[in-house]
Amino acid sequence: MSLSPAPASEPVDAGVQEVLERLDTELIGLEPVKTRIRDIASLLIIDKLRKAEDLTAENPTLHMSFAGNPGTGKTTVALRMAEILRRLGYSRKGHLVTVTRDDLVGQYIGHTAPKTKEILKRAVGGVLFIDEAYYLYRPENERDYGQEAIEILLQAMENQRDDLVVILAGYKDKMEQFFRSNPGMKSRIAHHIDFPDYSAEQLIAIADLMLGRLMYDFSPAARLAFADYLERRMRQPQFANARSVRNAIDRMRLRQASRLCATGERPSRAQLMTIEAEDILKSRIFNGQSGS
Repeated sequence: MSLSPAPASEPVDAGVQEVLERLDTELIGLEPVKTRIRDIASLLIIDKLRKAEDLTAENPTLHMSFAGNPGTGKTTVALRMAEILRRLGYSRKGHLVTVTRDDLVGQYIGHTAPKTKEILKRAVGGVLFIDEAYYLYRPENERDYGQEAIEILLQAMENQRDDLVVILAGYKDKMEQFFRSNPGMKSRIAHHIDFPDYSAEQLIAIADLMLGRLMYDFSPAARLAFADYLERRMRQPQFANARSVRNAIDRMRLRQASRLCATGERPSRAQLMTIEAEDILKSRIFNGQSGS
């Protein structure tokens, strides 16, 4: 890899800066996560410049752990990380392969190794994202084959670390327990990144962003109704941050469509674009039920 030193007046790597700016645009909040990703990108840029100057530079270990509740942006950040690695020449393809336990662990003797190796073959040259990684390890089941998958992954993470980045993701407490039970895995993870839950204000901003992409907007009354909806929904089990907001928006659009079609008249452009309070207040959550 060769790279001429960039003039002081030019950005070190404009392509990477573009990806980081998109990360800022796509994700509300998550400042600690964005800061850590920027730090990693800076390390890779400097490492690349050192190589261009024939200075000692060894590819840093880039395997990561993303810990946080559902809907906190882990997959989106993994996608952007894969793109950064490609743009800086640390991965050949820059693609993201997302898997769970079922993709790696077989149901009988001799089934796990070929499954896991096939996934690794697909992921080489890019990033392997293992969601709910702690389910790989089930010590309570003596006939479970997850440990075999873990051993194969450990070998690949060490021997192919210049051509494969593995990101393990899941709930924070379960990830910590997984690493305590698998110290060999923890020792290969260089970056442990925590993804915090969103505040109610951030979730409203996320809703605005999602609606804007779809060319919708809240009416003033609908915005107040959605804030009330969020306050109730966040107290319920299985709340999944931005994922729950996206599901709520899908339900709002469904109710809006039913409301507009029920009039029998052609709606105006403004009506097509506006979510009204009633599109939210008809949610079961206002009757004390769970769901959207």
